[in-house]
Amino acid sequence: MGRRGLPRGLAPGPPRRRYRKKALPALEIPVLPVTATEIRQYLRGRGIPFQNGHSCLRTPSPFVESSQLKDQTAVTTSFSLYIDKTTGRFLCMTSLAEGSWEDFQASVEGGGDGASEALLLSKAPEVEDSEEVRRIWNRAVPLWELPDPEEVQLAYTMFGLTKITDDTLKRFSVRYLRPARSLVFPWFSPGSSGLRGLKLLQAKCQGDGVSYEETTIPQPSAYHNLFGLPLISRRDAEVVLTSRELDSLALNQSTGLPTLTLPQGTSCLPPALLPYLEQFRRIVFWLGDDLRSWEAAKLFARKLNPKRCSLVRPGDQQPRPLEALNRGLNLSHILRTALPAWHKSIVSFRQLREEVLGELSNVEQAAGLPWSRFPDLNRILKGHRKVELTVFTGLFHPAAGPTGSGKTTFISEYALDLCSQGVNTLWGSFEISNVRLARVMLTQFAERRLEDQLDKYDHWADRFEDLPLYFMTFHGQQGIRTVVDTMQHAVYVYDICHVVIDNLQFMMGHEQLSTDRIAAQDYVFGVFRKFATDNNCHVTLVIHPRKEDDDKELQTASIFGSAKASQEADNVLILQDRKLVTGPGKRYLQVSKNRFDGDVGIFPLEFNKSSLTFSTPPKNKTRLKKFKDEAGPVAKKSSSGKKGATPQNSEICSGKAPILDQPDTSKPSK
Repeated sequence: MGRRGLPRGLAPGPPRRRYRKKALPALEIPVLPVTATEIRQYLRGRGIPFQNGHSCLRTPSPFVESSQLKDQTAVTTSFSLYIDKTTGRFLCMTSLAEGSWEDFQASVEGGGDGASEALLLSKAPEVEDSEEVRRIWNRAVPLWELPDPEEVQLAYTMFGLTKITDDTLKRFSVRYLRPARSLVFPWFSPGSSGLRGLKLLQAKCQGDGVSYEETTIPQPSAYHNLFGLPLISRRDAEVVLTSRELDSLALNQSTGLPTLTLPQGTSCLPPALLPYLEQFRRIVFWLGDDLRSWEAAKLFARKLNPKRCSLVRPGDQQPRPLEALNRGLNLSHILRTALPAWHKSIVSFRQLREEVLGELSNVEQAAGLPWSRFPDLNRILKGHRKVELTVFTGLFHPAAGPTGSGKTTFISEYALDLCSQGVNTLWGSFEISNVRLARVMLTQFAERRLEDQLDKYDHWADRFEDLPLYFMTFHGQQGIRTVVDTMQHAVYVYDICHVVIDNLQFMMGHEQLSTDRIAAQDYVFGVFRKFATDNNCHVTLVIHPRKEDDDKELQTASIFGSAKASQEADNVLILQDRKLVTGPGKRYLQVSKNRFDGDVGIFPLEFNKSSLTFSTPPKNKTRLKKFKDEAGPVAKKSSSGKKGATPQNSEICSGKAPILDQPDTSKPSK
């Protein structure tokens, strides 16, 4: 197998770096935010007519003349250019030109450079990508044209397509790549048959079940394919959005409704796709059968105007569309039960009833995403949840170890763990530079000293680039309003789910609300608490504690201005450093507040100097301590952590693939 998980015969040339993550202008350089009001005022001042849409403004396109169109009269009278109300970015549906708000202003005011730069953004992918896309597409064949009937049946069963007809596969132009045992989904340019990219879905036997792996060309950050878009008519007023291409096939075949698949599933809805969804008066989200899909649907609905969005609630009788079709459920009936995404400020229990049932029936999912590197933290906090505020503090003693093994080092691994599992993360490092922070996180990601293995740097850097990780470029003291504006922009553009602020003290110097530092900090706490709630996001704040005696451990009261901090925070984590007379002290992580279920406790950490990582000691040496919360009940016993799994397609994979090594799920010795 070569690059991208494809057979070596399909991978062009020797392995080498080919992709770099797109520049993030909104975060890497200070850009003045633009509001919908400012956009309207500018258009009126220039005499440009516009129409108000759900998430965009529509105007006549100044780029139409450069796109050799047959009917110039129809173009000049149509409103084919869409301007995002939040970011100001535009997209011309006719010429496929796109660019920033500054590019649009330059084109309107006669700046040829801005116009040409915007047009360059609409060009096809790089030549090397195009050749690879064309090569793979030509090698792939329709499923029904495979010469071996047994291979056809195996493919249909492996991908759960036993009830999907050949006509449906043909209508969506789905092909099969035999060497990689993968389905191939094409990305066609809007309004033409030009092939811009591909997504490959590979089936792999894993034990008694089947796992699926996705590969996109170009890379995911540049893959903006709404699968099914060529089948959408201008007259369609309703659409169903799914997170998987196979679900779109099942929905379209069963209901006949227009369906589209989000290119990055439940992880992100790029704003560049919003213009393609403007024509629909009603949008139904049916993203999956778990709580994470439900949370993603609510987040995406906010971008598309919640008043026109409905959500299919996950449940046993409302699984993902392909499974519903295979089980013989009525997909049209399930769509009719979709709940509106928007409601008034006051709701009744009747409107919350299904959400309460969802949390009761999905206890593990409601507890949040577990950490993979900190199992003891899972036993106390249960997981990482959205709409929460975590306060992290700790006191560094020089005798405990080298510089860099303190709060920032731990919290970077804490956030990297979640980011590696797909949690879109935004870092605001005000104390150390982004270069130094990225170096620490890359070392933690590779779990080795790359200084001694520079020949492996490109390999790990390429993998690190693929993480949904972004950095704010602020350094030193910053105003809280500027920081929050940047965070809101990142949530809108990149669907950020976790924001890390290191640290809070660097935002208090610019606040002129009061000479009282405690009042200023209370205000900052309230701002971040409101941001987490309003944006369905988790915020982690790093705070320096106040001075304590060396022989005393830190407590919740050690946090400066702790009354407001302990009130607003959902979780309080303290990195304890117990000094020893004979040598360096031991590190412990103490959870002193847990609003989710009240469990608190403390467990030891070990610092690995070569990889800059913290880890719990071996289980035969670890004894987790839990305490009774002063304001809550006695801590409950932790669950065993065993997860049930229903084997799928056991008749296919049994005996044909080795069982992969499973992680140790045994309980720690008591």
